[in-house]
Amino acid sequence: MKAPVLCLAIAVAFSLVMMSPAQSRPVAEIAAVGMVTRPYLDTSRMNWSRTGPRPLQTAIWYPVDAATRRETIFGAPAAEQIFVPVEVAPDATLSERYRKYPLVVMSHGTGGSGIMMMWLGVHLAAHGYIVAAVNHHGNTSAEKELAPQGFLLYWERARDLKLVLDSLLRDPLFGDRIDDRRIGAAGFSLGGYTVIAAAGARFSQSTFDRFCRSAQRDFTCEPQNEFPEAPARFALLHDHDAVVRESLRRSGASYQDRRIKAAFAIAPALGSGFKESGLRPVKVPVHIVVGSGDVIAPPRTNAERYASLIKGARLTVLPGGVGHYTFLHECTPRGREVLSICRDAPGVERRAVHESVREHALTFFNSAFARLR
Repeated sequence: MKAPVLCLAIAVAFSLVMMSPAQSRPVAEIAAVGMVTRPYLDTSRMNWSRTGPRPLQTAIWYPVDAATRRETIFGAPAAEQIFVPVEVAPDATLSERYRKYPLVVMSHGTGGSGIMMMWLGVHLAAHGYIVAAVNHHGNTSAEKELAPQGFLLYWERARDLKLVLDSLLRDPLFGDRIDDRRIGAAGFSLGGYTVIAAAGARFSQSTFDRFCRSAQRDFTCEPQNEFPEAPARFALLHDHDAVVRESLRRSGASYQDRRIKAAFAIAPALGSGFKESGLRPVKVPVHIVVGSGDVIAPPRTNAERYASLIKGARLTVLPGGVGHYTFLHECTPRGREVLSICRDAPGVERRAVHESVREHALTFFNSAFARLR
């Protein structure tokens, strides 16, 4: 779930996505990580405007042996930088150190984008993972227009992960280098819901509606600030749009992808949209991380509910007022001046929180996949 200014901020970031290292240096050197983007398509589904197949634009990070050329993501003149820049090796050759690599597919939050997850994706790639972050059509600031269907037909996102995974396994650069025994998923906010759904959870729209009519309702029930008119516009489609009606009939279906063997969810949303029986099918290892100060997807009705109903799930609650937006990409001093989503509670250092979450994720996936070799 995102603040209203995030769409503009990420749109600016995308316009600056590849800048010369001479223009903007990263804060710190990282292990060599390659990056490519793939314009994958889901030909089984139309885009929301019904003009073509559903787009699945995907950013992919991966380990490389040497970087002959580097470019900067989130680069800009220093006075204009909003997000801390990161250096990658564009179109570099995948490392030959290992024949096969584990894969993690990633899902962003409402109105966000794949590259907003790169603070985690690049770290995993630097430690031997192929990582792929998809832009969820109609629900991403990487596109020119948002769509109410993209905001309220949540379960379509889990189908995105499946199709991206299918595409990756056919990809000429990555396909035969992915260890299909070691595939995981990681997501933030609505992306946290997405990866849990891909692990087997079955959402219940009626359960969520009852929760939102109750005194316990939380911010996940509200029109999202990123696209506040989405519910009203969606209501106009509800009764006469055949694609919307067909999707709604599938709201409680299983979107489990059995190739996904572990799920890491950061501040997951929609936790109160599941019956106990809807979370029982999740059998893979799950680790959930949330901040104690999250008021967007409050832990009690979201992360804690997921963790209490998914057998064996591990829950980590980060103390000290860590909020929802703390899990977005790290901001520069300029970003903290101009964007509310860049400002954390007093005493919360976003970089330190990210370091902690990165290590939790790496340890979790290493442990989960060690049993699958």
